[in-house]
Amino acid sequence: MKLVVLGSGTSVPHPRRASSSYWLETADGTRVLLDAGADAPHRLAEERLDWIELDAVWISHYHWDHFAGLPALIFGLKSATKVQQRTKKLSIFGGKGFRHLLDSINALNSFKLLDQSFPIEVAEVNRDAPFHLAPDTLACVMQTPHTQESLALRLTDKDNKSLAYTSDTGFSEELIPFCSGVDLLLIECSFRKEKPVQKHLELAEVAKIAAACNPRKLVLTHLFADWDQYDVAGEARSLWPGEIIEAIDGLQLVI
Repeated sequence: MKLVVLGSGTSVPHPRRASSSYWLETADGTRVLLDAGADAPHRLAEERLDWIELDAVWISHYHWDHFAGLPALIFGLKSATKVQQRTKKLSIFGGKGFRHLLDSINALNSFKLLDQSFPIEVAEVNRDAPFHLAPDTLACVMQTPHTQESLALRLTDKDNKSLAYTSDTGFSEELIPFCSGVDLLLIECSFRKEKPVQKHLELAEVAKIAAACNPRKLVLTHLFADWDQYDVAGEARSLWPGEIIEAIDGLQLVI
């Protein structure tokens, strides 16, 4: 699998960090978008990724810095000349209430988002059943303490490579078995310490999860501007000795 960080930031505008979004190419070449913050459509173009051939989108929850780019992206596809020749399906996955949310946005101005030259399938994920995010990639989810619909995601491809993406979450002991032993743990690390809200993670909590999960690589993301004056990975290594990477926009990793 190949991961490209499109947005390592939050809902707060930042000069170097777009809002949350990640591009994933699986072992068989399937192209997946993990979350679609408001900046995602143009970041896809900036990174020269093959967004026209996007196969699937995963939305972890419905805060704007993870979701707002999805309607904009679908709307943009309607006007993209090269897309008119596309016939393959685009699959879009979300949690409880996802279809109603898209339908409500669609109805606001008769956007006809799902009226495309190619089929779009919208699926609400069953938390109790694994599903295929891509033909070669099995997915499972767990509910996280952030919003009523927020879900963490774990992916395993045909080569048995694995990625876990917490998206936004407060601390939960359940994340430890869910993320245990993955090749790459993409985890939010919103705050350095003394977090002002409980439904996000701070560094000490991230280190506790990493120590128990023991991922091969730990990628810290969803970084607020408070981190700007610090060495993110360096601070983290003082608490956990494994391989730690600070997510920055444009970062590319092979799993």
